[in-house]
Amino acid sequence: MGYFVTVDSGVKLYVEDINPHGKKTIVFLHGWPLNHNQFEYQYNVLPMLGYRCIGIDWRGFGKSDRPFEGYCYNRLADDVRAVVDALKLNNFALVGHSTGGAIAIRYMSRHHGFGVSKLILVASAAPVGFTQETAQSFLQLAYNDRPKMMQKVIDGFFFQYITKEFSDWFMKMGLDAASWSTIAIIHTLRDENLYADLSKIHVPTLIIHGIHDKVIPFAQAQELNELIPNSKVVPFQYSGHGTFWEERDRFNEVLWQFI
Repeated sequence: MGYFVTVDSGVKLYVEDINPHGKKTIVFLHGWPLNHNQFEYQYNVLPMLGYRCIGIDWRGFGKSDRPFEGYCYNRLADDVRAVVDALKLNNFALVGHSTGGAIAIRYMSRHHGFGVSKLILVASAAPVGFTQETAQSFLQLAYNDRPKMMQKVIDGFFFQYITKEFSDWFMKMGLDAASWSTIAIIHTLRDENLYADLSKIHVPTLIIHGIHDKVIPFAQAQELNELIPNSKVVPFQYSGHGTFWEERDRFNEVLWQFI
């Protein structure tokens, strides 16, 4: 079931709500520059185990509206809160991948973890995101050859082999985003950090990270573990940045056992 939730200034976010009558709710925040469909291999499995799965397209991505502004972590976290309020969600697990993990962390600090019972950070772009050098490389491509930028994302994303067909699907997800939204998030990943947010997380937190991650180094997962109270790291030995697909069976099992 898909529908739109209005947040600030009339901006509408697309929400995919799978198995609305499930016994336990999981809210998924995708990574940059993707959309809720990146969790397809969770949506296929977890609802059959009785879970309600809610995927949110951030503003500017997927099927959501594409305003020119509003791409800082504060605004993106406020958008999540608007969805939580509109759907009257409570006692849910919050899953954030990469930049979605950073947004989840800001939600936990800015909104005092409202409604969240457990937090799952997957290859989270935190405490920091992109270096100046990485950001500049992506920005140069985004302004001049965005399909090539997206190919650069794909090339560094996976440790496991992917087929051309899978790569094409991933490419389409990235190009479905607005170009200005894609660029704005690069700036956010470069300019913002989340060190001050981490001590404010007070729910059990699971940190999933591939040891071969070339996008966000595994060392950052270890740093999060040190700085977030009541957290634990689960290393994925055969994954890069895409644990949700590369080791999807184990990922799904670790996720539902933790929740």
